[in-house]
Amino acid sequence: MNIQHTISEHVKAGVQEAYAVSLDTIEYQPTRKDFEGDITVVVFPMLRVIKGNPVQIGETIGTYLVDHVPAVIRYNVVKGFLNLVIADQYYLDFFETIKDDTQYGIVTPTADSKAVLVEYSSPNTNKPLHLGHVRNNLLGYAVAEIIKASGKKVYKTQIINDRGIHICKSMIAWQQFGNGETPESTGLKGDKLVGNYYVKFDQEYKKEIAGLIATGKTEEEAKKEAPILVAAQQMLLQWEAGNIGVIALWKTMNQWVYDGFEQTYAALGVDFDTYYYESDTYLLGKDVITDGLASGIFYKKEDGSVWCDLTDDGLDEKLVLRSDGTAVYMTQDIGTAIQRVKDNPDIGGMIYTVGNEQDYHFKVLFLILKKLGYDWSKQLHHLSYGMVDLPTGKMKSREGTVVDADDLIQEMTETAGEISKDLGKLAGYTATEKESIYQTIGLGALKYFILKVDPKKKILFDPKESVDFQGNTGPFIQYTYARIQAISRKADFDATVITATEVTKLHEKEKELIKHLETYPALIQNAAKELSPALLANYTYDLVKAYNSFFQNVSIFGADTVQEKTFRVQLSRCVGNVIQSAFKMLGIHVPERM
Repeated sequence: MNIQHTISEHVKAGVQEAYAVSLDTIEYQPTRKDFEGDITVVVFPMLRVIKGNPVQIGETIGTYLVDHVPAVIRYNVVKGFLNLVIADQYYLDFFETIKDDTQYGIVTPTADSKAVLVEYSSPNTNKPLHLGHVRNNLLGYAVAEIIKASGKKVYKTQIINDRGIHICKSMIAWQQFGNGETPESTGLKGDKLVGNYYVKFDQEYKKEIAGLIATGKTEEEAKKEAPILVAAQQMLLQWEAGNIGVIALWKTMNQWVYDGFEQTYAALGVDFDTYYYESDTYLLGKDVITDGLASGIFYKKEDGSVWCDLTDDGLDEKLVLRSDGTAVYMTQDIGTAIQRVKDNPDIGGMIYTVGNEQDYHFKVLFLILKKLGYDWSKQLHHLSYGMVDLPTGKMKSREGTVVDADDLIQEMTETAGEISKDLGKLAGYTATEKESIYQTIGLGALKYFILKVDPKKKILFDPKESVDFQGNTGPFIQYTYARIQAISRKADFDATVITATEVTKLHEKEKELIKHLETYPALIQNAAKELSPALLANYTYDLVKAYNSFFQNVSIFGADTVQEKTFRVQLSRCVGNVIQSAFKMLGIHVPERM
């Protein structure tokens, strides 16, 4: 039980004794630096149930806490703020319980705990992964790891959009212009090769439109009648009819893309437990619609189309089956959600990592599943996120102006190398060691820059700005971790034999660090609840700032006693463990040397 919980229980008891009223919650904030104290109880919210002067109420509660909580040694009241001074011994005793725990803050799931399915990535098989996919993958992976650390079972999955007219566009362009080339014959990753033909389709399509307009066609007519588009539409019909040749080409080109995706996922450091494919799921959900018609959840219009009326819920009417009986995306998503629970009966909730342009879609999906009576529908969440732009502007994949994920990873590695060389950070390292660290720094910079931002906000990503060894960046935190490892290596004594209890007084900077460490378990739980890696990223930055302030103001190896020297090495190591733990959840490596 942490000190805040203990204080809360005694504040409630003290208020009950003094005022004969009950408090539901206690509001806290860090004590302002210009006042003495470690924790501040905010009195003002209590005035809703306690009538009186806030200063007098604070004095009453403060006296009660000093009398009943040994860790609270004194207090002061400033207006409606009760500042509490916590004994050094409390923090020393707490530190002794965590200093060697490399799993501190991590909760192991129980055998009977419900699982959470996290969907992310979910690309189309007509182009490589791009910058937008990078944010999606990093967010989904980090949220999955944070939820896992909070004590739940997690399944990571994606649904691959491997069918439809956009897939056929790449296939037609390859048939017409590819001359049989393959990833092996060109030396290109398969996803890049297929993506080139998606761009080629658009180029030829525009030429054909211009040619038809020149013959007197309207632009609208030309767009519909362009031969290459007509060919792609015919190919889609052949695919749906099971044409052997089309299916064989589709499988071949999709496999090229899957192989390319796997290389990118490996470079990004993300993984998946299961894969779903739209070619397998696009017919799912139709039976559910039939059952829902019978129970009155859906209704049929005169043209035979089926709808769900959500107007009483503040939404609109939603089409779930076309008049010809074919499914729409909503139908597929309903069926896929239900199928996932059938495949994994221990699923208690799902998280969809999808851009904010789909906010309305997921409101509708979740509401329909709720109306269908699925208990797990109460635990469905859309991890909505803003787009990522570069200083040069937006990306358009069909025009070939997309920022390729592989190119971005390579650019980050090169940028990290250039900046490291300029700063002289890696003098004395071998070329192989340098290349490995450049990649660690570059990827760490990319991931941290994206994950430190609240998911709902747009990001303007500047590679050079992200690779900075000062400020709220991945490299700054990585460098601090490496510094801690150097301190640990420098220790010429056994830093495990001295217990923290042999130290009786803390420097204010030591105390500040332990206070940061104490909040780590609750921070993980909150980040999991809020689906926000940004909370974890910024906590780590604040911890590192506190450590660097400690490092600059407190001599580790120049301490007066061996006990103090040992304690400060232990404290440094514990901070390093938490940095490593937090960054592992964010998918970021930390270097032992830097």
